[in-house]
Amino acid sequence: MSSSNLSSTNSTSPASSFVVGPGAVTNSFLDRRSTIESSGSSERRQFGSAHTGLSDAGRELALAIDQYKLNHHRRYITCDEMLSVLTDLGYTRSE
Repeated sequence: MSSSNLSSTNSTSPASSFVVGPGAVTNSFLDRRSTIESSGSSERRQFGSAHTGLSDAGRELALAIDQYKLNHHRRYITCDEMLSVLTDLGYTRSE
């Protein structure tokens, strides 16, 4: 958008008037962020738990990893950290 589209229309118009498009003048600024009509909700989208389709063992692992992330303030964990969680749950490597 060029700066000419944002400038005042002329020196005789009110200070609150802005050129919005070619020849279009509005007397107030419309803050579209304050309207709810497009989203249907005033809150941000929250991600739910993805543990619903898991087996009992899978859910236990997922919850243990989530708890590890909370305790250690981590968003993502490394493979070694995941191995640590598995070991803490009692899993061992079979030879």
